[in-house]
Amino acid sequence: MVNVHDQSKAPLDIRIKRAYDPPAAEDGARILVDRLWPRGVSRERLALSAWAKDAAPSAELRVWFGHRPERWEEFKARYRSELERDDAALQALLDAARSGPVTLIYAAKDQEHNGALVLRAYLEERLSSHGIDVPPRHGWASPHARQTTKG
Repeated sequence: MVNVHDQSKAPLDIRIKRAYDPPAAEDGARILVDRLWPRGVSRERLALSAWAKDAAPSAELRVWFGHRPERWEEFKARYRSELERDDAALQALLDAARSGPVTLIYAAKDQEHNGALVLRAYLEERLSSHGIDVPPRHGWASPHARQTTKG
């Protein structure tokens, strides 16, 4: 259950960033949202606040998707279905997003087709449905809207 009593006055700020990009002060809470650890990146270099492994797509879904753009629409639907079945895995992310800036860290090379985009949109929808101010985006999960990765 989402706790709506701990809302700040600042608008929600959920960013996404590749694990291979350097941390920045404005990242806020840095949360890895992949089930697997990014290759060749140390814990120190990632500077994580948390690892939300259980909020990542299942191993089966990840393998099926294989970052093939032609499977993107079906991947989004399947991943959202997984998210709806596991509220416990999302609670820490929802709490962190209510507390200040959050950056969802992911390892995929494809900045337009990855689980972090789906997860950010899902979290924003959940929080918005509970009256938390979510800034509008251009497209439901535009990779350029407040994404902090470099092109």
